[in-house]
Order: sequence, then C-alpha cells, then structure tokens
Amino acid sequence: MKDVKSTLLERRSIRRYEREAITDEQMDFICEAIRNTPTSYNGQQYSVIDISDQSMKLKLEELTGQKQIKTCSHFMLFCVDYHKIDILGERKALKNPQFTHTMDGIVVGVVDASLAMMSAIVAADSIGLGSCPIGFIRTKDPEAVCSILGLPQGVFPVCGLAIGVPREMPDMHPKQPLNALIMKGRYANDTELLSELEAYDARVAQYNATRSGSTSDNDWADHILSYYREGMSYHTLVAMARQGFVPER
Repeated sequence: MKDVKSTLLERRSIRRYEREAITDEQMDFICEAIRNTPTSYNGQQYSVIDISDQSMKLKLEELTGQKQIKTCSHFMLFCVDYHKIDILGERKALKNPQFTHTMDGIVVGVVDASLAMMSAIVAADSIGLGSCPIGFIRTKDPEAVCSILGLPQGVFPVCGLAIGVPREMPDMHPKQPLNALIMKGRYANDTELLSELEAYDARVAQYNATRSGSTSDNDWADHILSYYREGMSYHTLVAMARQGFVPER
C-alpha cells in the first residue's frame, strides 16, 4: 500500500485500464473507505451505485460517450440521497420539512457525495488502482441515468467514478500555485491573483503543447470557459426538480 504523501501528491486521473478485474478484497476496502466518509450532521446524505455488469456499463457509456465507463472494472455512481431518510421518517410518522427544496439541502447532499467519492479515489490510488471522475454522467442526460438505474425521488446523480487496474500513467496536470488556492486570512488582492493566474495559464498552455501522448493548443482560461459555455445548455435543475429537488427562488 502506498504512503499517504504519495497517494495524495502523485494522484492522476486514469482513463485506460487493463482487462484485469478488481478483487473483492480491493472493492471491500474502497467501500469501507466510502462508508467512513465524514458527512453533514452524520446524516450521510448520499448513496453509491456500484456497477460491474458489462451490459449496464455499456448502456451508460453509450449514453455519455465516456469510454472509460466501458473499460473500467467498476463504475461507481455517487448520488445525493434523501430517499432513505424520507422512507424511515414516514415509517416513524416524522414530518419532513422538505429540506430538498432549499439550496442548502442540495449543497449538503452534493458535498456529502463528493467527499465520499474522494474517499474512494484515495483508497483506490493507495492500493495501486486508477480512477477517473466523470461529471458528464450528471449533465449529459440525468433523467435517463435516473431511469436506467432506478433512482427514486430524493436521489440524484452527482458524479461517476471509473475504477480499474491502470494501463497508463499520464503526465500530471499542472495545478494552480498555492497562493491562488490557499489564501492567508482573507481573499487575495486581484492584482497579485491575476499575476499568478496569468503565469499559470501560460504554464498550462506549455504543458498541453508538450505533454506525452496527444497534445493541444489549449490554455487554461479559454478551455475552462468553453466548458462553462457548453454547460449553459444543460437542464440539470429541471431534472433535479423531477427527482424532488427544487431550490428556493
């Protein structure tokens, strides 16, 4: 097992996997790490769908176009989940205040699911496995995902995670400098922050032009903003409303 420092500082997203299956012992460790995730109020406002059936993975791969779903050993879907507390509260005749109808209710569940996914990522990497988060499972056609996987009211996909035996070891992406991410005492001055970000933008462009494997002329700012522009066409809120989540307006 890798040490904590190596696990956290050398992690990278793996998109190509060997045909070798993950062992039951490895999956048990990953699942226990997920189960021990800290959550808001210890409410555990999340659930995970663990998918190893190839026909189901193929359906999700066809839906999203993400090949790593098809080739990974396990695809795990991390969901915000208020259905469990709903059905137990109803059984005990406890009134539900419709926390899912508030923005904070949505954020709480998304944070819990995201922390659980990070537990899985760290656990998998520590035992020599590779993983890749797939947010497109949420944005491409969330209603289809809910239907295919039988997600009830109060449950909504946050992010998927492909896990498998690595078939590649790609270069590590450059990250923003610490001064732009971890600010001392208060938010950074824009002049200083912009200087850090311009240097980082140039570094990303250099990395993309010279990295091993496929190269590109992408910088950081325009490339990320292109994702935001594409994201304007998503209808995630509509899909969430149909699953019982409606933020206050």
